[in-house]
Amino acid sequence: MRLRVVSMMSENAAPLHRAVARYLDTQGLEARFVEDVPWRERQRMLLNGEADLGFLCGLPYAREADRPRPRIVLVGAPVMQGPRYAGRPIYFSDLVVCAGSRFRSFADLRGAAWAYNEPGSHSGYWLTRWHLARLGEVHGFFGRAVEAGSHLNALDQVLRGAVDGASIDSTVLDTELRKNPALARRIRILGTLGPSAAPPLVASTRLPQAVRDRVAEVVLGMHLEPEGRALLDAECVLRYTRCSDHDYDGIRGMAARARGVPLASPAILALGA
Repeated sequence: MRLRVVSMMSENAAPLHRAVARYLDTQGLEARFVEDVPWRERQRMLLNGEADLGFLCGLPYAREADRPRPRIVLVGAPVMQGPRYAGRPIYFSDLVVCAGSRFRSFADLRGAAWAYNEPGSHSGYWLTRWHLARLGEVHGFFGRAVEAGSHLNALDQVLRGAVDGASIDSTVLDTELRKNPALARRIRILGTLGPSAAPPLVASTRLPQAVRDRVAEVVLGMHLEPEGRALLDAECVLRYTRCSDHDYDGIRGMAARARGVPLASPAILALGA
């Protein structure tokens, strides 16, 4: 059978996910990376069994796993290179503003314009709301909140001055900084939220168990083979590792606490989005 692999993550993660699909293909598991349809359609394909493997944010995974009959199961999660990842399958949300802005702390952002990628995102949306809940800011902290559509669009809006700040997936920002080191001089990171469990690779439950097992064997062993190691190194990934549903309880808890906490006042949020 030919495996259909999709990604619902940032577009700058596509080279990694394309490489994993290509590696599966070289290991006797025919695989095709599907990227010629919008990401929401790809997610629908995964949940309907029209795609076999998917790279997915932790919150949509947790919500699907909590259904009476989940349509996806965990395969593994990436361990990123870099000291702050500490050899663990985790990531963060970096709170980003322009380097030349007046904002020096998160508290300075009261009443500011804020961009989020999309309302299903843990790192770009729910984690910020959890942070506000933790601070007791439950009635609308920002003056305006705008849905940017992706982490990269949110970052671009910050750089253009269309908004004052955004919460950016740390792996997305790491990748952009590698591609464009000069970006570091254009932004200021006011703080970092997390860590959170890394977005996992999942498999459709429609995929036969024997095939799922073989996929896990190949992906979790990529770092042990020269070809796989080279593909991972190119995207600053140490390895893929096993993960369990319990690892995503932290994300579940953050989302539960964030529920009902707006980024801006409800009326302003509706206009901004």
